[in-house]
Amino acid sequence: MKINEVEQLVGITKKNIRFYEEKGLLEPKRQVQNGYRDYSEEDVDMLKRIKLLRKLSVPIEEIKKLQTKHMTLEDCLRRHEISLAREEKNLAQIRELCTELTETGAEFETLPTEELLAGMEDREKGGTRLMNVTATDMRRKKKIAPLIVAAGVTLYMAVLLVFVIAGIFYSGESIPGAVIPFIVVVIIMPLVVIGGILIAVRERLKEIGNGEEDDAAKY
Repeated sequence: MKINEVEQLVGITKKNIRFYEEKGLLEPKRQVQNGYRDYSEEDVDMLKRIKLLRKLSVPIEEIKKLQTKHMTLEDCLRRHEISLAREEKNLAQIRELCTELTETGAEFETLPTEELLAGMEDREKGGTRLMNVTATDMRRKKKIAPLIVAAGVTLYMAVLLVFVIAGIFYSGESIPGAVIPFIVVVIIMPLVVIGGILIAVRERLKEIGNGEEDDAAKY
């Protein structure tokens, strides 16, 4: 089956399907006549397993070990439980720091930054991993770019469409019958482009929101 069909069946994007192929988690056969990927039912089942484990935040490398029988599912999940418990402990300590800071009554301008940063460094030396906001900030930036591009192109196409319609209907001249199909095409094309842009932006924002590819790349 084609990648579009697999995308619908599994519920992950084509980009992520290809990403998992690049990482060696999936090896679909190629059609002899044209070289296109030909996904089997086994490939679909494998992608569903990958999707399930990725939703549990299981790293790509550990999924590879499961595939190659270098790790059992039980060992994988037990190790992951330990990792999640460590993450939970880290978040609890971050919450504790926030509570302590709130109770001091400090304002932004009067934050005791030197003391707080020294305390955070001591905690990090003890094994606490404080939150890294870089990934979150980058995800926000990624969302801004497609929205700006889509808004610009959509506005341009909308203005163009308005000018075309105004030029046609306010010219005061009769429109020859032979020209009508051309006019219809000229009017429809910007609408199709705008629709395509909106669909593409929606899918892109969905990818960024899910963060599957970005999360996978961290492992």
